[in-house]
Amino acid sequence: MAAPLQALRSRIRRLAIGPRLAAVKLLVCDVDGVLTDGGLYYEASGGVTKRFNVRDGLAIRMLQRAGIEVALLSGGRRGAIEHRARHLQICHCRAEVGDKLLGLRELQAELDRGREATAFIGDDLNDLAVRPATALLVAPADAARGLRQRADWVLRSHGGHGAVRELAEALLESRGALAALHRDGWREGNA
Repeated sequence: MAAPLQALRSRIRRLAIGPRLAAVKLLVCDVDGVLTDGGLYYEASGGVTKRFNVRDGLAIRMLQRAGIEVALLSGGRRGAIEHRARHLQICHCRAEVGDKLLGLRELQAELDRGREATAFIGDDLNDLAVRPATALLVAPADAARGLRQRADWVLRSHGGHGAVRELAEALLESRGALAALHRDGWREGNA
């Protein structure tokens, strides 16, 4: 009984945010805890390894093809983040960002995108700071409690385990583009 009720609540919430989903032209993603599971794997040499989800990557490619700009805005160290951005052909990748609100506003000015056209997905309290600059603040299911409480939508998926894919499908569905992908598939290679 709890699962159907939770699914119904999620559907109702998505219907309530539907117009905001349709208006999104810029999706900004935090990286650690959103595109990754938040774990950091340290090598003996001091390097850091991160695990990215290939389905989230394909979702980003589908968004780009649908005309939605995707950017990365992370407080995390450069390196793996920038490699992943290049692999996904993400032109706007900002790492080691201390003030995410300032970083987001600079990105919006550079891309000429306002608050009403911007969605942000993050997982922790430093991501809550972008609230004033976004029309839609989204959190993975395993995000910090404070962020989940203030987010417009808390996804069913965890960070690094399909959260970006879940959000991307909702964005594509709001534009009527998801049905064709489900019918015809994707033919432009993996991400």
